[in-house]
Amino acid sequence: MSHGFEMPASGPVAKPRIPAYAPLAMLAALLEKFHKLAVFLGMIALVVTSLILTYSVVVRYFFHQPTDWQDEASVFMLVGVIFLCSAYVQSLRGHIGIEALAGLLSPRANQIRMFMVDLVSFAFCAFFAWKSWTLFHEAWVDGQTTSSTFAPPLWIPYSMMAFGMTVLTLQLLVQVLTRITGTVEAKEAA
Repeated sequence: MSHGFEMPASGPVAKPRIPAYAPLAMLAALLEKFHKLAVFLGMIALVVTSLILTYSVVVRYFFHQPTDWQDEASVFMLVGVIFLCSAYVQSLRGHIGIEALAGLLSPRANQIRMFMVDLVSFAFCAFFAWKSWTLFHEAWVDGQTTSSTFAPPLWIPYSMMAFGMTVLTLQLLVQVLTRITGTVEAKEAA
């Protein structure tokens, strides 16, 4: 089993390869800027979530007060963090992958396998993003809320899910097209 990349003991994490095709390189650079913002916001959301959950435990344990908004607010923030940062993790190939075949295949066959995995992942994420946007639209139009007494609108987590899946789909598209068109390093080496 591989985690896609192994964090070095010290030093920076390897950056994604730069596509050779200029418009694709611009999209990759734009995505990289978004990833930095998403990770920064994700860090803040995780700290706020931990503070909210700590507050909830303290209030329930010491003051015997019921809480209803804390759990949903925390879940909404975690949904946002997971979906908005998933494209960043994909850009580093940080998702867990099972590498049972990688050791058995030739380097060329392994490249084809990775291309096919990216292509299938792109198709799945594109479908998931489309369905997420329809879910968001339904929640927005129908005014759907959660079933709790706090009853926050469901369009909030659905919008984060749809936007995050759209960015992940774009990231996978960049990776698929980069495999087809090549990278700056590959072009310079030729």
